Amino acid sequence: MKPVSREFQVFAKPVGASCNLRCSYCYYLEKHSLYPDGRSHLMSDTLLEKYVVQHISATTDDMIFFSWHGGEPLLAGIDFYRKAVSLQKKNLPPGKRILNGIQTNGTLINDEWSRFFSDENFIIGISIDGPGELHNKHRYDINKQASHERVIRGHNLLQSHGINPELLCVVNSHNVNFPLEVYDCFRQMGAEYITFLPLVERKGKKGEKASEDSVPAYEFGKFLSSVFDEWLAKDIGRIKVQIFEEAARTAFNQEHTLCIFKKECGGVPVVEHTGDFYLCDHYVDRSHRLGNLNDNPLEYYLDSPEQKEFGMAKYLTLPRYCMDCDVRSMCNGECPKNRFIPSPDGEPGLNYLCSGYKHFFNHCKPFVEAIASLTPKSPSMGDFAG
Repeated sequence: MKPVSREFQVFAKPVGASCNLRCSYCYYLEKHSLYPDGRSHLMSDTLLEKYVVQHISATTDDMIFFSWHGGEPLLAGIDFYRKAVSLQKKNLPPGKRILNGIQTNGTLINDEWSRFFSDENFIIGISIDGPGELHNKHRYDINKQASHERVIRGHNLLQSHGINPELLCVVNSHNVNFPLEVYDCFRQMGAEYITFLPLVERKGKKGEKASEDSVPAYEFGKFLSSVFDEWLAKDIGRIKVQIFEEAARTAFNQEHTLCIFKKECGGVPVVEHTGDFYLCDHYVDRSHRLGNLNDNPLEYYLDSPEQKEFGMAKYLTLPRYCMDCDVRSMCNGECPKNRFIPSPDGEPGLNYLCSGYKHFFNHCKPFVEAIASLTPKSPSMGDFAG
């Protein structure tokens, strides 16, 4: 019998949607409505142990990766993660390694958190949308107080403990107009890895339109192209930008690592603080809940027909316009949640960001093809300096 091989990254939500910020574009805060009974939105010690054991058991690679998300996952408290790490070490099989990653808004990071993350070799991602004015327009706390200074303080504390966090920037209708200001801000922060995430909020009776805060599709492509040109001129080999890395993989027929660009998706499910398992971080609702870890183990849901069908639908529902596109291998229709506009020939299901992605991928395509001609193998555009 062929051994089972699974490629997955669970977004574990130890505090569910709880967060100390009230970012205007957050899509996860509303998930509180799924759990209205007033119970604590904190994963119990019993469930934590069950999840850790099941996650280790479900992983078929030698590297076991835990990914902690929110809400704001630091609200779980440092003792929660000390328990998690202790349980991981207790249940670690011989010959395997464990790595933890956490995505945070950075405002709660102090010296104790920084020492812990450094001691336990956590990978940290911090959400920041550029310099102060650009960041603070959408990212503030419950009292409407700006968060930028607190984010920078947390970021600097991490750096003082030897951690250079990844920076995740949500590109919206405002900061999209300042690509070089945003990029230069990150460069001055000493960034080594940057992710640009386009904001797409749906509105209208059938969700057929994008909100005013959503990034204009073509402008997003221009934003990426401007940053790409600056990166190529000054920072190649020093800074890695996720979407540039993903574009390069196609030149060498390498599988995308980012779910939105894979031919099929479904490998990034969610485990909520209650143990509920959902198909995807952008589909946390009652219709996409498969069950609970108290009823069946994690691998049961990962291997379920529903999870596989969800992933396959990404490719099977592509409109003909996408199938005929000369940069389809770079995009693969992007995330299904953004496919709500008609194609030029009227077929439904085109990605709202299509024009922007086409612009950017065609912009960087000559460089991708050039590096492909120089070497038979290359895992990263960042390896080509000078």
